[in-house]
Amino acid sequence: MNTKRFQRAAILCAMLALASCATDAVRQSRKDTAMSIPAGIHHADLLSAGLGLDGLRSMTPPVIANPAAPTAEELRRRALWTNWRGIADLSPGGGFTEIYGSLAAVAGREYHALRTIDGARQPHRVMAQVPDGFDAKARCLVVAVSSGSRGVYGAIALAGAWGLPRGCAVAYTDKGAGSDWIELGSSERHAIDGRLGAAAQPAFDPAGSGAQPRVAFKHAHSQDNPEADWGRHLQQAAQFGLDALNEALPQQAPFTFDNTRIIATGLSNGGASVLRAAGMQGDWLDGAVAIAANTFAAEDGRPAFDYATEAAILMPCALLHPRFDGVALARPGGNKSPSAIARCARLHAQGLLAGASVEAQAEDAYARLRASGWSDGALEAGAISTGFDLWRAIAAAYASAYTRATADAMPCGYAFAALDDKGQPTRASLELRASWWADSSGIPPGYGVSLIDSMADGESEDPALPALQCLRALWTGDDAKAQSLHAGIEATRASVPRAGLPLIVIHGADDGLIPEAFSSGAYVRWAREHGREPTYWRISNAQHFDAFLGLPMLASRYVPLMPYAWRALDAMWAHLESGAPLPASAEVDTTPRKASASGIAPLSLDNVPVP
Repeated sequence: MNTKRFQRAAILCAMLALASCATDAVRQSRKDTAMSIPAGIHHADLLSAGLGLDGLRSMTPPVIANPAAPTAEELRRRALWTNWRGIADLSPGGGFTEIYGSLAAVAGREYHALRTIDGARQPHRVMAQVPDGFDAKARCLVVAVSSGSRGVYGAIALAGAWGLPRGCAVAYTDKGAGSDWIELGSSERHAIDGRLGAAAQPAFDPAGSGAQPRVAFKHAHSQDNPEADWGRHLQQAAQFGLDALNEALPQQAPFTFDNTRIIATGLSNGGASVLRAAGMQGDWLDGAVAIAANTFAAEDGRPAFDYATEAAILMPCALLHPRFDGVALARPGGNKSPSAIARCARLHAQGLLAGASVEAQAEDAYARLRASGWSDGALEAGAISTGFDLWRAIAAAYASAYTRATADAMPCGYAFAALDDKGQPTRASLELRASWWADSSGIPPGYGVSLIDSMADGESEDPALPALQCLRALWTGDDAKAQSLHAGIEATRASVPRAGLPLIVIHGADDGLIPEAFSSGAYVRWAREHGREPTYWRISNAQHFDAFLGLPMLASRYVPLMPYAWRALDAMWAHLESGAPLPASAEVDTTPRKASASGIAPLSLDNVPVP
């Protein structure tokens, strides 16, 4: 918010009749956006739909009375349950509501709409939540972007839980990704409220023949390469938030970029969106907080597709190195994985790894990853992504996004579909399709949808390698398909943050999905080379997934990032509201929780000290 312009706007409104000023301003806002605002729905609990902490902790999702035809409210409740549990560590002793955060009900109005970036085929979802207790003096709008490929509620645990209780409105976007999964060949589409049917304005209407059972999802199959526009998605969500405020609070209107404090925040891919927005022209953004951002900017950084395909091929073998004998997820059942041993052998047979023994091959794979910039901490945490086969799912989906492929023509023979009891692609049931919007995390596999690999070698203990090497060749090669992928990735490169923009960047030093050295660390070094001074907190003993810290084996090894995200937002608020200086950059030394025979000690402030 530009203070001088805010003062001028306030004086102007005081000089004119209040009702006339507000009404004209609302008209102007709508004229500028050429978009109407659908009627908001008042909810008694914007944060958890009445579930509260106990309901969110429950292993059983909220009930849907008729799974073939869930109501909008049932879908909303399920989506909130899914997204809280996918982002925050809600387990007892994990810290939430104990040393940070609250789930006290916040009443207010919720607005949903679709918005489309110029030139895009598909819309992105936007949502705004305006609390009944909106702080008219502070005039704050938090703009949040979903992490990963999550739906529009994907940032509720970060931005909603921080902003709404303090009287800020919160605007959200799924940034052209989201959970609007569609089975090709079906006439059903998701409506704005998540219900599946004959939607007049579908949230996602994918191309593709539907000749075979295939599932499309927007991030991979919109043919828009949405990542290229993540900053613009955020800006459009901010405008929607302002329009929703004008609609909800006409007596306080106009709400504009000049007189409303705009703070952007996001985690992972949401953090990347924040950094993309930070580099956009204009002073519409007042402050930004990016956490564990999947960002690509500097020459010494690496795009995620590069290191994900590298990890997908080499990491299973590298994790057989003795250094990782004590890492539970690297030794499932206490043993070395047969498929990882097979990976070492096949790479050796192809002349890609040295050594006659598995031990020597693992040593070579480990050395290659270290030489390409992976830290030991990132490799250890990378066992999570390797164990859950995330590298393959991410690389297959992102290859489709960057090359603008349809769901029935994905690169390297991949596809997504439901499977029958014989493992063959089949049409998903109506009950399953109706729940995808609320239940899915944005990228399959999961929720009844599997990743199909038509290049799989069924005779091998390592059937996934051929298609993974095909994906890797898209990065290392120079044919037309590789050039298409490189062009798609280049379009996602971040720009230097706007001069003078208050910016806080946070990253876990041991992030094994988005390694700090390739992403935030490289971005901050590059920004400083260009005369910018973002605050950077590098958090020791922190990896990417707070939600996994409910597992004892991880709770005693890692600390959560979310307390630092909240502290950064507090610091940004103090800076913008009262002029307090932004905190200094810091290497933050943390202490994981202690494990004993009685369990894991609760998280305390001693574990996660203030920078």
